[in-house]
Amino acid sequence: MTTILKDAIVYFMIEIFGGIMLECLIMGDSIAVGTARVRQECVSYSKGGINSYQWLNTNVGKSPYVAKTVIISLGSNDHKYVKTESELRTIRQLTKADRVYWILPANKKDIADIVFKIANEHHDSVVKIADLSKDGVHPTGKGYKMIAEQTK
Repeated sequence: MTTILKDAIVYFMIEIFGGIMLECLIMGDSIAVGTARVRQECVSYSKGGINSYQWLNTNVGKSPYVAKTVIISLGSNDHKYVKTESELRTIRQLTKADRVYWILPANKKDIADIVFKIANEHHDSVVKIADLSKDGVHPTGKGYKMIAEQTK
């Protein structure tokens, strides 16, 4: 199913029926994009290179983020001018799910600590990228498959 078709179905269901419960929603940056390629059954609100502030401001109109399973990968592209903790807290407050998984940024320990803290406060699960590519940020193909398995 194409991204355009998935988005059209989601929009139709929200507008006509007042909301739906998706099985799986992936939100975030390029790591989320890669995860969505493996978890093709999921709806994905993701874009490569996007930071937490940009993601929230681009996708706030799609909130609340409602699904049985939500996978969030944000923070890897954040910099000192992004209020990471505030942005991620807002995203989490807008998220309604049976299970929430946070993919920890591999390249920024301080931001990974923030993600871990927010996840713990909400009794969410965290997923560490186990098999990193040479760039030290993104998973390898095997790493994406491992993330997919851990978030099912």
